Amino acid sequence: MIDIAEPDFEDEQLVMFLQEHLDDIAPTAPVESQHALDLSSLQGPGVRLWVARDSGAVVGTVALAELTVGHEELKSMRTAPARRGAGIASQLLDHALRNARARGVGRVSLETGSMEFFAPARAFYRKAGFTDCAPFGPYAADPNSVFMTLPL
Repeated sequence: MIDIAEPDFEDEQLVMFLQEHLDDIAPTAPVESQHALDLSSLQGPGVRLWVARDSGAVVGTVALAELTVGHEELKSMRTAPARRGAGIASQLLDHALRNARARGVGRVSLETGSMEFFAPARAFYRKAGFTDCAPFGPYAADPNSVFMTLPL
């Protein structure tokens, strides 16, 4: 049974999981095209992080970061590699979108990579109803990025 809850940023398992996310994407694009949030940024104002655990083990994360009133960005979406395909990402995305709707957010957008490494992520987001869009918020057009959005 997957349990989704707010984070304990002192939890070493979570800290390691989040660092693995950064390490996974590091070789995929130049530094200026990497937009994942680090541990400190995930604790910043306007950011909400949730952690999925199975029997106490961290198996996934998802965050929402406020862009403007009513528009948030999906961040730090990651499932443990050994658990991919088990529906954890769907549960995390559903949790984050339910939270956003309950708070009156009208749109959730995301940036992901354009490289093959990110093809499963792009397919997952499209299946969830996200569509390609122009760069939003702080982003500029970048051949290493794909921008997607979902009206709620």
